[in-house]
Amino acid sequence: MRIVELWRYPIKSLGGERLQTSAVTELGLVGDRSWGIEDVATGRVLTARREATLLLAAGRLAEDGSAEVHLGDDVLRSDDELSDWLGRRVRLRAADHNSGGTFEAPLDDLDESSCNWMQWTGPPGAFHDSKRTRVSLISTTTLAGQDPRRFRANVVLDQDGTVGESTESTEDGWVGQSLVIGGVTLDVRRHIGRCVMVTRPQPGLARDLDVLQRLNAERAGLAAIGALVTQPGEISVGDTVMPRVDSTVSRLLRPTVSKTVRRAARQLPKLDRLRRSTSRRA
Repeated sequence: MRIVELWRYPIKSLGGERLQTSAVTELGLVGDRSWGIEDVATGRVLTARREATLLLAAGRLAEDGSAEVHLGDDVLRSDDELSDWLGRRVRLRAADHNSGGTFEAPLDDLDESSCNWMQWTGPPGAFHDSKRTRVSLISTTTLAGQDPRRFRANVVLDQDGTVGESTESTEDGWVGQSLVIGGVTLDVRRHIGRCVMVTRPQPGLARDLDVLQRLNAERAGLAAIGALVTQPGEISVGDTVMPRVDSTVSRLLRPTVSKTVRRAARQLPKLDRLRRSTSRRA
């Protein structure tokens, strides 16, 4: 597969920036999820799970690394402007390298009004939801015609027949493997479960509950994979994604090794009986 789209989301739960190339560190694409909008009253970082309005704006990184909120033709530059927009006291803050943000999600994605909400703390350094994801990848096969903005993955991949020895037609088979993309190596840790955010309206996209219902029915609610960065570097649109040979061999050998061990274990009682019988005859 090759990269056909590359996305950075500078502000948690706001629209992102489409890139041609990006540096990648242990925290992910440089600037990705590096800022969040915090509810002053609760201390929680707002997401579009609770505040769907966030997706109507886009986050942009300025040259000095600060974040800007673009809402249509306007740029909201102060916490007062953000608070007026959202109707609550909020502040724009950078991710802390020593502690993660606190997030929340409904327990029932399709009936938010009548359910409880769960709360958790993400990893430090950037406002990622999971400690097992710094870079997310999704294929056009998995998207099945859906706009990739709904899934907010960093890397969109397209099948081109050059996946090396892999026979996988989507990214799903890469969980547990290492991938080399451009100058970056990723350790793929998880399938990403999807929530109500994929149904939210965005500029040019209407609210669509069918997106999540289809995912639940056809893919057990999973779409995209999450990875950690083991070798920082740079990635660009057009880069080929290749499983590392040692990673692929390891994955292929694991079942074989396991079967061999089980066969050997089954033979041990027979060998022990044979040893005792031979000893008695001697």
